Amino acid sequence: MQGGPRPRRTGASSDARRYKATLHNPALPLSSPCHTLGLPSLDDDAGTSFEHIRSTHRAARQFVPARYRMTNLNVGSTIESVPPPNDADAAITVKIKTDDLHAWFGSSLVLDGITLRIVDRQVTSIIGPSGCGKTTLLRCLNRMHEETPGGRISGRVLLDGVDVYAHETNAATIRRRVGMVFPKPNPFPHMSVFANVLAGLRLNGLRTSRPEEVVERSLRQAALWDEVKDDLSRPAPSLSAGQQQRLCVARALALEPDVLLMDEPSSRLDPVATSHMEELIHDLRDTLTVVLATQNIQQAARVSDYTAFLYMGELVEFERTERIFTNPRESRTEDYVTGKFG
Repeated sequence: MQGGPRPRRTGASSDARRYKATLHNPALPLSSPCHTLGLPSLDDDAGTSFEHIRSTHRAARQFVPARYRMTNLNVGSTIESVPPPNDADAAITVKIKTDDLHAWFGSSLVLDGITLRIVDRQVTSIIGPSGCGKTTLLRCLNRMHEETPGGRISGRVLLDGVDVYAHETNAATIRRRVGMVFPKPNPFPHMSVFANVLAGLRLNGLRTSRPEEVVERSLRQAALWDEVKDDLSRPAPSLSAGQQQRLCVARALALEPDVLLMDEPSSRLDPVATSHMEELIHDLRDTLTVVLATQNIQQAARVSDYTAFLYMGELVEFERTERIFTNPRESRTEDYVTGKFG
């Protein structure tokens, strides 16, 4: 190789590596999930509140790139004051309810009695090891599970109080209201960016008198407009993987859904594209409900308001995200978020 030593990289990428090293430093004690996030634990001081945790976190922010920051800690409230949502909560609006939800593939039970409340205009993360039922749970929420050979369910899924699986409920209508983004970007390869955004409308037999406005609105919501506005006729495969995934988000948003299901949306993206996706998820909660399935527990900590931990088809724990990562009720949850298994 010609030339001298490679210059040392600085800036955000250096900060990112330093922060990741903090998260995965084996010298840090793993007695509490807080330690994996570089935060004080409630075990360190029985009187510790989120105000103390937040102040410690705030002092460290200057060393942490924006995409690695946890932004959803509830300042001034203690752990015990943030229970998961339930039917008696007047302060929140539940968008989706599941009651004793079971799901099968043939004779194999995949979900075992899931009862969950998903809050409107919040991000709910579903975490758990591979094969625990995260994707199946998402697919049950918009009736895609029934499209799988041998797929069936029992229990109830309610969207705004309406039984999704009732005989009089139209499955196509539910899927328009509850959109989905998959792990692998899947734009239509023979269509332009413009045509891809409108594809969902056309496949559902819907027409718009102002397609240009729909395309611009959807691409802006997906944080892609500024990158593609000068050439909307370019073929979708010419975009980067991260841009293709955001194009798929725009295609889903063109239908104006109430809920967006995201199944490992950044699992095949590089760190920069992942940061764009996380910023997008954070912004989407202003207009709709997001349910995110992810094996990246740091990602769940960064972007979600609520977190559900699934293990072997069972819902182990469902809490505010800050509680899951600082003082979980279940030992299995703590073991998972501290990396002891999974």
